[in-house]
Amino acid sequence: MLSEDKKIRVLYIDDEINNLLSFQAAFRRKYKIFIASSGAEGMNILNDEKDIQVIICDQRMPHSTGVEFFQVVRKAFPQPVRILLTGYTDAEAIIDAINKGEIFRYIKKPWDEFELQNAVQNAYELYATRLQLKRKVSELERTNDELNRFVYSTSHDLRSPLASVMGILNLARMENSVEDPNNYLGMIETCMNKMDIFIQKIIEYYKSIRVDEEITAIDFKDMLKESIDICRMQKPSVEFNLEVDQPVTFINDPFRLSIIVDNLISNAVKYQKPTSENPKVNVSVEVNEDKAQIEIEDNGIGIVEEHLNNIFKMFFRSTTHVNGLGIGLYIVKEALSRIGGDISVSSTYGLGTRFRIVIPNQAKQEENAVQLN
Repeated sequence: MLSEDKKIRVLYIDDEINNLLSFQAAFRRKYKIFIASSGAEGMNILNDEKDIQVIICDQRMPHSTGVEFFQVVRKAFPQPVRILLTGYTDAEAIIDAINKGEIFRYIKKPWDEFELQNAVQNAYELYATRLQLKRKVSELERTNDELNRFVYSTSHDLRSPLASVMGILNLARMENSVEDPNNYLGMIETCMNKMDIFIQKIIEYYKSIRVDEEITAIDFKDMLKESIDICRMQKPSVEFNLEVDQPVTFINDPFRLSIIVDNLISNAVKYQKPTSENPKVNVSVEVNEDKAQIEIEDNGIGIVEEHLNNIFKMFFRSTTHVNGLGIGLYIVKEALSRIGGDISVSSTYGLGTRFRIVIPNQAKQEENAVQLN
């Protein structure tokens, strides 16, 4: 005989007292049994006993059906697995309940002891599996959170010695205190700069997935002009064309949107042809009440067709001709998924690339919410 703490905890609800007593007599040695003669009484037991694992309920009861009871139970107590007993041909109600996930299975009355025992055992195994899965998910979320925090903290800590090395290199150059006929200092500086950009991208990614959404009005002209000005300083030879058509208010997350456009415009500049005499980047925005559509097009080196499906994967690089990190477009995709946006790309190798992003305008949602209130 199992000890009480190892028994499956079963709540049985039936308005016929004889059925309750019969269930107790048949299964009292196997299960920890709770009985109720109505849905209200069953809810009281569920409120008092927090670890009920399996609920069995009769379909036909005076004040509510078993399916109606399970509709309430599923919302208030989603963990217990639900079994319906019925002596009637309520096929449509039962099928509907199964499809909606309100019951695990149903058994016809009068129930067969062996069949019901198997049903309870299967229901408990499902309960235990769900509980284990929930624990594993919780552990993974905690581990992932700790890993993200570690990466963020480490990235911040790495930038300090990196800045010190860059300062020493600059000092050595200013004082001409080091003979460097082979330009080793320049090689070190290039590696340091690459590492600094990589660390900045890691910090950018962390903030994108961790920072809470702050939904406010966005002025695309100001946001894009700021991004373009930064890129223009990095490569003054690139010609930028900006067109913004924003006749209505646009509301979304400016932090993540700035991450998206900064990365895309930066890439459009970075992947220009080294020998191009007329490098261009065209940026256009069209805003309406439902969405904003942003296109960023360059006349750079382009992307070969077989790489287009992989460019949003972390650390994927479509070319070795430019010192990219393979993380920028991954960050773009992640940030877009968090604000409900979508991105598409078209490119011709040797001619250029066009990215098109569509972002929902939450101004309409806020307006609808105000009207409902």
